[in-house]
Amino acid sequence: MGPLPRESKVNQKIQKCLTEVYGHTFTSCHYEALFARLEKSQGLIKKIRKAHWDEGDVVLITYADQFHGVGKKPLPTFNQFYNEWFKSTFSHVHLLPFYPWSSDDGFSVINYHQVAEETGDWNDIKELGESSRLMFDFVCNHMSAKSEWFNNYLQQLDGYENFFIAMDPDTDLSNVTRPRALPLLTPFTLKDNTVRHLWTTFSDDQIDLNYANPVVLLAMVDVLLSYLEQGADYVRLDAVGFMWKEPGTSCIHLEKTHQLIKLFRAIADCAAPGTAIITETNVPHKDNVSYYGNGHDEAHMVYQFSLPPLVLHAVQRQDTSILCQWAQSLELPSGETTWFNFLASHDGIGLNPLRGLLPEDEIMRLVTELQQEGALVNWKNNPDGSRSPYEINVTYMDALTPGNCSDAERFS
Repeated sequence: MGPLPRESKVNQKIQKCLTEVYGHTFTSCHYEALFARLEKSQGLIKKIRKAHWDEGDVVLITYADQFHGVGKKPLPTFNQFYNEWFKSTFSHVHLLPFYPWSSDDGFSVINYHQVAEETGDWNDIKELGESSRLMFDFVCNHMSAKSEWFNNYLQQLDGYENFFIAMDPDTDLSNVTRPRALPLLTPFTLKDNTVRHLWTTFSDDQIDLNYANPVVLLAMVDVLLSYLEQGADYVRLDAVGFMWKEPGTSCIHLEKTHQLIKLFRAIADCAAPGTAIITETNVPHKDNVSYYGNGHDEAHMVYQFSLPPLVLHAVQRQDTSILCQWAQSLELPSGETTWFNFLASHDGIGLNPLRGLLPEDEIMRLVTELQQEGALVNWKNNPDGSRSPYEINVTYMDALTPGNCSDAERFS
């Protein structure tokens, strides 16, 4: 097994990350499979990516099925609309999961390697990439219960024995951080009629992948590299903080999760230099910025999750002091990193990023006032049995305008 082409330092980073996560369980056969796949990508990827970002990089976020035209599928329609109306403003297009899916608006992926047929195909993605730079979602923590991989697991096919995380339901998991007020374990019946309780962080249709199994890692690296081959310039790591599980811990922000992200970055740096790795961790600010690593080896960008609720709070209170104080305190670990700033996205407005910046009673006051205006709220369960508001579900425009406004006032 010779060194990887291009930079030997990247080769060393890859091996270091794998050793930190797997030790000797990552065998020479696993290494050979990984390096062969990476070398294949290096031969396929011809696109030259921008070496660095600047103020001209503006990202449009959209679902693949948002634009409709007579006799056309949504993606070709969007391509036409983008070129006519958006191209001069938005340099990048973030297509939210455009793969076949079964729930959670695309984030329960049935097949990572396909484009949802009802929206278009890979040729439409390629065409969009010829007029814009592309951002893809890498839904790396979980996949759909309707997927072929999960069906293979239920059918107990060779190679899929440990693809997902089975857990004794009597295991003490009280310390596990819960993003949603739903059961952590879901029972499923296998072909031999045995029942296994599987880890489902987000829902019973979103089955967590078992990264402790090197075969799972190889399968997901294949997904990542296929996205780079299809032209992704930015890669968003969805719900990435939950990737590694260790009962008895919070199962979020664990060191091996950080090592896996460093591995993804090293692989992207080797296969497609200039790719930006972006972590999506809707958590308090101090935890969010930990995904920069030392500023040179983990995320290039982190979602600036504190910005939307702080701006909302400033408008609601007519007081920008906390927003300004927070903004003045921000520091980047290196010139190789930056913030992924946004005010609204496909999700609601997250509240966890306010914790540590606003007192809890002030957060609750904001929630109560917005509920009175018609906003809905998602709650999370805490280890002590209490619950806390996790996310306000409201459009940003509705959140910033009183409920008694007329449409004329709202859009003026």
